[in-house]
Formats: sequence, structure tokens, C-alpha cells
Amino acid sequence: MSEIRIVPARRIQTEFIEKNSRFIANAAPTFTVEQAQAFIENINEKFPDASHHVPVFLIGHGASTIEHCSDDGEPSGTAGKPALAVLRGSGVGDITVVITRYFGGTKLGTGGLVRAYSDSMRQVLAELPRAKKLATTTLMFVIPYPLFERVQIVIANFNGACVEKNFAADVTLSVRLPNEHLAAFQDRVTALAQGRIEFITIETRDNTIIPIN
Repeated sequence: MSEIRIVPARRIQTEFIEKNSRFIANAAPTFTVEQAQAFIENINEKFPDASHHVPVFLIGHGASTIEHCSDDGEPSGTAGKPALAVLRGSGVGDITVVITRYFGGTKLGTGGLVRAYSDSMRQVLAELPRAKKLATTTLMFVIPYPLFERVQIVIANFNGACVEKNFAADVTLSVRLPNEHLAAFQDRVTALAQGRIEFITIETRDNTIIPIN
């Protein structure tokens, strides 16, 4: 079984106040450096009058991870690096977080900044809905009505999802499956249909996000 890769299920925003400074954390799933940069630019445009926009991202998982952070004008080592350290320990990959600060008039000091940016990252991670990232293939095939319920069970057994059903003389199904189960699923359905079945690949994706309940 392949390694389960945890990613954000969707974009979210959290906020807290520390000595009148507002810290707004925005997080989103990003699978390339280009997507991360686009998200960072989007947040900069969303809060154009903010004092700082501290970006942090992890693209990939394990040994292939690309990471980046910046203090964006805060004292060196007080913003990006502590936020990145918290993110590294979360087990979440393919994520970009931008922590926006509106200065509230009271200096926090070096230690206060480290705590505030770390706490902002912890807060957004605590509220972040998580998902699995899987390589998937969507197949379309036709089955007779008597096999419909049995095929539904097979789909569930192989962690698949039926994305479309069309009921006519027979039943046409479009089913999304993790690639690791693809061959076994096809073998099982072919056996049920006694070989009278044709699979058509209609989509392949490397970065399918499947929310974790």
C-alpha cells in the first residue's frame, strides 16, 4: 500500500489578536511552487495595507519536499522560520500558509514575535480540514442491471467513488479509483461480468484531494 499523503482539503482563514496586532493566517492546498507563489500574491492583494505578509510553503512529501519561508521585513528569524518549524511537524504537505500582520502599535519583541507567528500557524493547522492526496484514474464502463448492486459493493471495497451514473438499457458508470487498486478492480468487475466488459479511461490525475471524515 502506498504512503498516505495528507494535504489541506480546502482553503481556510483564521485570525487572532496579540497586543493589538492582528495575525491573519490563510492556508491552501498547493501542489507546485507556481501555485504557492500565486496564492501568496493573492493574499498580498487581498490585504494590501497590511504591515507584513509572511509566506511559508511545503510542496511535496518526504525527501522530495520543497520548502520556503520569509520574514517579510520582520526581524530576522522571528516569523518565517518559527512558522515553518511548526508546519514541518504537522505531517501536512502540499500546503502554503501566509500569515498577515497588521501592526497594532505595540512592539512584541523578538520572543513575542516568534510566539505570535508560531501560534498563528498552530491555530490555522488546528482548524485545517485535512484530505488525502492520491493518484487516481476515472474509468467509464457499462454493466447490465443485475450486476449494479454487486458492482457498487466492489467500488466501495476498492476505495472508489462513483462520479456519474446513467441508467438506460444498461447502466453506464464513471468510477474514480486510486491507481494502486485499479488493476484489481478491473479484474474483479471483469470476473463478475464474465469478461463481457470494456473499460474506457476518461481521466487520470496525480493530485486528487479526497477529504478525510
